Amino acid sequence: MFHYAKQAVSGAQILFVAFGALVLVPLLTGLNPAMALLGAGIGTLVFQLCTGRQVPIFLGSSFAFIGPIIYSVHTWGMPSTMFGLFCAGFMYFVFAAIVRWRGMALVNRLLPPVVIGPVIMIIGLSVATAASSMAMGRAGGHQVMPYPTAMLLAAVSLATTIVVAIFARGIVKLIPILAGVIAGYLLALALGVVDIAHIVNAPWFAMPQLAAPTVNWAAALFMLPVAIAPAIEHIGGVMAIGGVTGKDYTKAPGLHRTLCGDGLGVCIAGLIGGPPVTTYAEVTGAVMITRNFNPVTMTWAAAFAIAMAFFGKFNALLQSIPMPVMGGIMVLLFGTIASIGLKTLIESKVDLMEPRNLVIISVVLTSGIGGLELKIGSFGLAGVGLCSVMAIVLNLILPRRSGSHEGIAEARDI
Repeated sequence: MFHYAKQAVSGAQILFVAFGALVLVPLLTGLNPAMALLGAGIGTLVFQLCTGRQVPIFLGSSFAFIGPIIYSVHTWGMPSTMFGLFCAGFMYFVFAAIVRWRGMALVNRLLPPVVIGPVIMIIGLSVATAASSMAMGRAGGHQVMPYPTAMLLAAVSLATTIVVAIFARGIVKLIPILAGVIAGYLLALALGVVDIAHIVNAPWFAMPQLAAPTVNWAAALFMLPVAIAPAIEHIGGVMAIGGVTGKDYTKAPGLHRTLCGDGLGVCIAGLIGGPPVTTYAEVTGAVMITRNFNPVTMTWAAAFAIAMAFFGKFNALLQSIPMPVMGGIMVLLFGTIASIGLKTLIESKVDLMEPRNLVIISVVLTSGIGGLELKIGSFGLAGVGLCSVMAIVLNLILPRRSGSHEGIAEARDI
């Protein structure tokens, strides 16, 4: 009995670590937080079924889809967006088939660092304006909260998140987003800008409202390329947890199985109305600190996430968080995503003196930040999706210069 209680406590701790990021995505995109919890729980269980419960990974809401979801909802509406997110899961199956067929060689050829780096940067930078607007208390071009109050809430949330991320130790260091939300929310309560009545009137138990998707192929084509970045992130996440536990999960259960498990989780989340899921680095950090490598812990975390989706008052509490609180955290979060893309280019030593690399990165960054759209009749492609396609195509068609710095270095070595 004590053994099961210990596992349950460990599972609750994992959910606590993942919680801040898990509910942040639906709060930023207008999705239901209950659906995010439900999707994460079900997605994690499905992942465990696909992998024989061998990998200690928890699937939570993916940040890569924040900008695309906001754009898609504005363009096609929520039901069509849900269909697009459902279809995005099939990109994982494509990667799984490639890995099963040719290993990682073909994936690396199609998606080298010069492609992945700038695309990840665009995921963060394309929604930078939204982050600043929320921090200033603006929505739809209108000031919905007094500017001084909004900036105070945003500053406290941002400062708390930064302090915890840099100076905290142990498990606390893994929850900077949650710490920032709590600090900002407590200040908002003190300032009287939280709608307490909505929380009081909410029922204790509430069935999550499933959102039925509507078939829209334009939304689906828009979302498919977006899944490239989180699919690559998944591969990195599997390798990272393998480094922590000392096991090679790319061989057993196999990278193709982990990709299929994550892809099914994305599909299920889209069907029920939640944000797409992805592997959580925070959870890998928690596993590294606690040295608890038992995948059963993730089963408990998933069960707790599903249970919390049915607490009406809790979800009302999440939805009552003032916009500037989330905006302050977004300022750091989206910049961090962009920094990860830059880190990819630096660590891979991408040579910007080679014209083809400079062209790919420049075109992707300008198109993504500038909001370039491709429209052919009723078909449209924009944002991360368009940037991903452009980067892949340019990488395949642009020749490598024989006299590049890399070629000169190789000649000197010879």
